[in-house]
Amino acid sequence: MNLKTPSTVLTEAARPALVPKLRFPEFREAGDWKLIPLKDLADRGRKKNRDEKIERVLTNSAEFGVVDQRDFFDKDIATQGKLESYLVVELGDYVYNPRISATAPVGPISKNNIGTGVMSPLYTVFRFKNPENGFYQHYFKTTGWHTYMRQASSTGARHDRMAIGSDDFMAMPLPVAPSPAEQQKIAECLSSVDELMAAQARKVDALKTHKKGLMQQLFPREGETQPRLRFPEFQAAGEWEPSQLIALSSVGLSNGVFNDPKKVGTGYKLINVSDMYIDTTIDEGRLSFLELSLSDFKANQVIHGDIFFTRSSLVKSGIAVSNIYLGNSGDVTFDGHLIRFRANTSKVIPLFAHYLFKTAPIREQLIARGKSATMTTIGQSDVASVMLFYPDKDEQQRIADCLTSLDDLIAAQTQKVAALKTHKQALMQQLFPLPEDQNTI
Repeated sequence: MNLKTPSTVLTEAARPALVPKLRFPEFREAGDWKLIPLKDLADRGRKKNRDEKIERVLTNSAEFGVVDQRDFFDKDIATQGKLESYLVVELGDYVYNPRISATAPVGPISKNNIGTGVMSPLYTVFRFKNPENGFYQHYFKTTGWHTYMRQASSTGARHDRMAIGSDDFMAMPLPVAPSPAEQQKIAECLSSVDELMAAQARKVDALKTHKKGLMQQLFPREGETQPRLRFPEFQAAGEWEPSQLIALSSVGLSNGVFNDPKKVGTGYKLINVSDMYIDTTIDEGRLSFLELSLSDFKANQVIHGDIFFTRSSLVKSGIAVSNIYLGNSGDVTFDGHLIRFRANTSKVIPLFAHYLFKTAPIREQLIARGKSATMTTIGQSDVASVMLFYPDKDEQQRIADCLTSLDDLIAAQTQKVAALKTHKQALMQQLFPLPEDQNTI
């Protein structure tokens, strides 16, 4: 298949030089890069799992790369006895998954760094002839090869999958440096950033694990009336007070008129299910607008400290606290898919209640009620009847302050991960020459 036309092909003299925007000092005079077809750099992996000796099934995720299928899907999609047509993927092989996603608009190409396994024959497997190929592991995370894939794919492709022939795929032009040492230096630079990101992500995971363990100690467990860990000044304070949730609050629904709001440029703002995330707060910035009557609004007005439960799919959905102050935003309401808890502040501090509701005993009560209700949803009475234990307000504040400071630390460390990702993306835009800028196809 010839993708070139007279109007798009440049002569060698007219074609701009293929060089990265940023080069290491020792390679600045090394000359131009070249474009070489993938077929000249790598061989396709065609080996089938004929005798089914290999039972480890792998998949190529756009977000996580090559992973075990069971770990990714929490189950085996491919079954034993049906793996004879699967392709054998060795350690170090590269895999193209034609499935399109938001993070992989032409499908992902990833290197297998976890070991030998088998993959669906819908994937394309290839291995570079040069074992020092880490450069391309990073290159395939850029968009430099996307233009070729879009032009080489069939116009009859499924909406969720690229349709590209094997020959066209292997004809993909890849950038090659005049010196292998330059490619290796780029790979080492980007790999060092990856290691920093991984180390930072481990810090975040460790903090989250610490918080989970701390919450198990700071709140009573199932069948217990006081926590196993208390701050020194409260160790002699005795058992926590038992109560139904309704005794500590008002629990209510909106009147349901907001389930299909009309978005307009002005008006009241709406909290809906899409604003609900586990371990988060609801801020004004991401709320949508709607029209409703003043009486409807006043009945469902949101204030700072209101806590919301989603009514459906409770196992995966969130419990979130409003971070919206009436002094700044007195025009926020919520839709009928949510249940609002408004604390009686003489008895319970809203932020303490927010953490309390996320503990296992409370979550298990809500999940149990949801499973017994119609369409696995919870209702106002389900939330109202939840049994809990709470201490005096001084101890509540101490617990809330402790967990809030830990959340702030987690957020700060998470921002460092995001900053490193942004830094790497900027580096890749500078360190890789972009074949698409050459207008070569």
